[in-house]
Amino acid sequence: MRRQDYTVGWICAVQTEYVAACELLDEEHPSLPTDSPHDDNAYTLGRIGDHHILIACLPKGRYGIASAASVAKDMLRSFESIRIGLMVGIGGGAPSDKHDIRLGDIVVGCPMHRKGGVVPYNFGKAIQDQEFERTGSLNSPPTELLTALTKLSVNHERKGSHIAESVRTMITKNPRLRGSYQHPGAEYDRLYESSYTHRGGDHRCEIGCDSTSPPLLQRSRRDLDPDEPVVYYGLIASADQLMKDAIARDRLIKEHDILCFEMEAAGLMNDFPCVVIRGICDYSDSHKNDRWQGYAAVTAASYTKELLCIIPGHQIARTQKATAEMGE
Repeated sequence: MRRQDYTVGWICAVQTEYVAACELLDEEHPSLPTDSPHDDNAYTLGRIGDHHILIACLPKGRYGIASAASVAKDMLRSFESIRIGLMVGIGGGAPSDKHDIRLGDIVVGCPMHRKGGVVPYNFGKAIQDQEFERTGSLNSPPTELLTALTKLSVNHERKGSHIAESVRTMITKNPRLRGSYQHPGAEYDRLYESSYTHRGGDHRCEIGCDSTSPPLLQRSRRDLDPDEPVVYYGLIASADQLMKDAIARDRLIKEHDILCFEMEAAGLMNDFPCVVIRGICDYSDSHKNDRWQGYAAVTAASYTKELLCIIPGHQIARTQKATAEMGE
């Protein structure tokens, strides 16, 4: 394979996401040298369906908007044939009466309410001054990806998804991942009243937090297979810090119909034509733990694989290069 053969760029933020992405490849390719001495990325190369994929992860311990932008810039500099991008990983859910988001579900950033799909905001302003401050406007995903999202959404409504099956297949092929990436169990999906903050310090909620209702909210069992995640399409809020305040979360949900919170996408949308796909690993509140991160990462990666598999290779080949979006 040659560098110019790779047309899809996939960016992850943390190692858990990177593992899930690599495991979902149909085949993995040998590494290739880059021509740029200034490219600090480490890449995994491979194929999904018709597409040759280039996967990169943010440096360990470096998160946020600027780091994501730097990884994307180096990727496009070294692999100039990239046509479309993917930002895939975990995020904090924004559950509401309108959207019954659960842990392990997937949120895909799509245009909504005249916004492009990812909404950048000033986290400090939202927390301290009790108001939402947007920090600019961002591009929506490219048309080719939006069209594919429509097709996949229709397929899922008519026939269901293969996401849970993909998770099980991955774990069967690589049993060493079972402990961190399988479904943790619905009993560990806990949503608390917004006013109830985490108890017990670094201990998980089942140790320190009240397990009675209230403050633990009781939600009805889904009619579908409980291991089958639900996919939501709409707005993702992006800032340089974690959202871990349920009161602020609920306010932004009410005002802007946010479905998910994350920390990298705002650094990509205007210069890296991509779609943002997030598996939900917590509820953007003080009740945070790592139990759901692996499963959420692999549900997001599994959805992404389904998305790529319905896009014909020739369709991506005739799409303009991502560097054209940068005016280069």
